[in-house]
Amino acid sequence: MAIASVSWLGCAKQDKPLEFEPNLVHAYVSELAIEYSMQQALDEAQVALSEFFGTPDEPKLPDFLEGPAAQLVNLQRLQVAAGPVVLEQPGRGLFRRHCASCHGVTGNGRGPNAAISNPYPRDFRLGKFKFKSTPVGVKPLRSDLIYTISHGIAGTTMVPIKELTDNDIEMLADYVIYLSWRGEVERALLTAAEEIEFESQDADTVCNLYAPGSNGFESEQLPRVRQIITSVADKWLSATDQVLTVSDPGEIPISASLDQLHRATQSEQDTPLAASIERGRELFAQTCSKCHGPQGHGDGQNQDYDDWTKDWMARINLNPVSDQRLVGLMARGALPPRNIQPRDLREGIYRGGSAPEKLYLRIAYGIEGTPMPSVEGVISGQDVWHLVNFVRWLAEPDH
Repeated sequence: MAIASVSWLGCAKQDKPLEFEPNLVHAYVSELAIEYSMQQALDEAQVALSEFFGTPDEPKLPDFLEGPAAQLVNLQRLQVAAGPVVLEQPGRGLFRRHCASCHGVTGNGRGPNAAISNPYPRDFRLGKFKFKSTPVGVKPLRSDLIYTISHGIAGTTMVPIKELTDNDIEMLADYVIYLSWRGEVERALLTAAEEIEFESQDADTVCNLYAPGSNGFESEQLPRVRQIITSVADKWLSATDQVLTVSDPGEIPISASLDQLHRATQSEQDTPLAASIERGRELFAQTCSKCHGPQGHGDGQNQDYDDWTKDWMARINLNPVSDQRLVGLMARGALPPRNIQPRDLREGIYRGGSAPEKLYLRIAYGIEGTPMPSVEGVISGQDVWHLVNFVRWLAEPDH
């Protein structure tokens, strides 16, 4: 590693009422991996992040952005949704009122109710979202976030909030994008800092090289920080060009109610719907039973974890049962590792939405951040529709 003769990002005293909590878990995993302290990198990254993204009470956006990137988040809506709840100001503190108890004030997935929620609330900083109309590895559309906020996620503590107006939901979507954007930039700054060994600082506070008139950060590191901020914004902007396709079901009957699906297999008559369900049963055994079990009871493989856990667990090859390093990680904010449970499809609870088109997206293209893979290229779009019929048929209570 190269030895840096100057601070990488600079640091300042943190004397504002509420600051973003640094990503201590990500930094600690880096420390364990490279065997070098990340504290100065943490401190200095906060200066750059505060400069470009502000604070939870007073958020702002990078002023150097131009074109579509400058419009990714509506600053006015963001500032209304942020900060503490103020009853005299409609919308003010919207995120803290409705979302922070689970997702945390800073979107780190560690709100007061997080530990008792199953599944855990999302940590937006990883930049991954499960339920969307874009491929794995691509950001969701804004409309995907709006759908999730307005409809909630069935089977979880995230429920639809009837009192939210369309404008409220737009403001919350802005705030979620902002938190994810900022958090992903922070992770990138810390990852880049792994390549730098900082000289020790004897002062009580790290020298702030980002202060006006300085030249270290300005000349050497500012272009890198700006490039990282822009690249994350570009990921969000490019998502609109990567919308997934829902195949035309053709002659396969899809609009049937669950009652009609049930009756189709009870009748002695061989109907297109009954044939579709049986074809779906065959495909399910081939592609889905490993995790969901042969009958869809959710009793297959259940020893895996979601990406939010594997993000810090896999890199240092941590054993979640006996590894003593877990103590240090939990002390810094990691939630106890919890196996991800495949859905028991008999319950008819579909977290990404129950509409047939939503189920098609989940089955065909997988669920980001989970072990559920895409079957694109493995089976045809028509066969995905057969699976949709079978999965919906499993939701009947007597199956």
